Amino acid sequence: MSGAAQEQQALQERIKWSADGLVAAIVQDDQSKEVLMLAYMNRESLAKSIETGETWFWSRSRNELWNKGATSGHKQRIRSMAYDCDGDALLVRVEQTGPACHTGSYSCFHNAIETAGGGEAHSGASSSDRFAALGRLEEIIAKRHAERPEGSYTSYLFNKGLDKILKKVGEESAEVIIAAKNNDNEELRMEASDLIFHLMVLLRERGLPFDELMKVLDERHGKPTTNKMR
Repeated sequence: MSGAAQEQQALQERIKWSADGLVAAIVQDDQSKEVLMLAYMNRESLAKSIETGETWFWSRSRNELWNKGATSGHKQRIRSMAYDCDGDALLVRVEQTGPACHTGSYSCFHNAIETAGGGEAHSGASSSDRFAALGRLEEIIAKRHAERPEGSYTSYLFNKGLDKILKKVGEESAEVIIAAKNNDNEELRMEASDLIFHLMVLLRERGLPFDELMKVLDERHGKPTTNKMR
C-alpha cells in the first residue's frame, strides 16, 4: 500500500461515521468566511474530494454520489479540509464559483432569524469588533459576486471585469490624495471609504482573501523596515 493510500485509510479510521456511513460536511467560503452549505460525505465521496480537489458529496435523497457544480458550473475548489475534535463533522473551505445554493443564493443560509438581542443572525464579526463593518462588507461583496443581482453597482463592476475595477481603484486612490492635499478630513473620510470598498471588490475578483493581507501586516509587525533607497 502506498503512503498516500495509508494516509487515506488512517483518515477514514479517524472519522466517526454515522450508522448509515455518513459524516456532516460544513462548507465555508475560504475568502469571505461565510458558511455556504451543509452536506454529507461517505467514505467514497471523501476520498474523491481529496483526490480531485473538488467537493463530492453523498445525496441522501437520490442515494448517489454527486460532484458539486457538475451540472450548474458552480464548482467548489477545495482550499483546506479539517475534522472536529470528535471526528463527526468536517469543515471544508472552498473557492466558490457562483452561488452555492440551488435557489441561486450565494449561501444556503439566507433565511435570517431575529434574535433576542434584536439583530439578525449572520456570520460576520461581532458588533463589538471595531472592524465588524469590514466583515459585513466582505460578505456582501461575496454575495454580489456570486448572485449578480440587477441594479447592483457591485454586480456592475464584476460584470465589467478586472480592467473596470482597476480603473475605479486608480480613480479612488487619486481622490484620496486630493482630499488629503485639500486638508479636508470629511472628504478624506468618504474617499478613503470608497477606496477600501473598491479594493475589496478587486480582492474578490482576484480570489485573494482579505485575511491574507492581515497575515502580511501581522508578519511585518515588529520587523525592521528596509530602506528601499539603498
